[in-house]
Amino acid sequence: MGKSILITDDAAFMRMMLKDILVKDGYEVVGEAVNGADAVEKYGSLKPDLVTMDITMPEMDGIAALKAIKASDPGAKVIMCSAMGQQAMVIESIQAGAKDFIVKPFQRERVLEAIKKVIG
Repeated sequence: MGKSILITDDAAFMRMMLKDILVKDGYEVVGEAVNGADAVEKYGSLKPDLVTMDITMPEMDGIAALKAIKASDPGAKVIMCSAMGQQAMVIESIQAGAKDFIVKPFQRERVLEAIKKVIG
């Protein structure tokens, strides 16, 4: 069984792209969340090995969701996804406990490198 991953992004197209990369490499996508609040809820029920977390989302942004997930599970592994030019937010998310970050548009090699580094 591959490692389980929860994909969080408010854009269905981005979730689909990421899911395609992960599934082709043998990872199991156990859920998709459309915003931070959804991610926090699904993390609690799905207990994935890893969460990919978009930074900018409606309702609850990725950094708030990261902090909430880390509060409930200090061992949670989260990789942030950001658009170019979000350096300050990336730094804030790393300080809040994110393990790595990947930049959009996603590059297959970079996505897989980050995930392998975090969960193998």
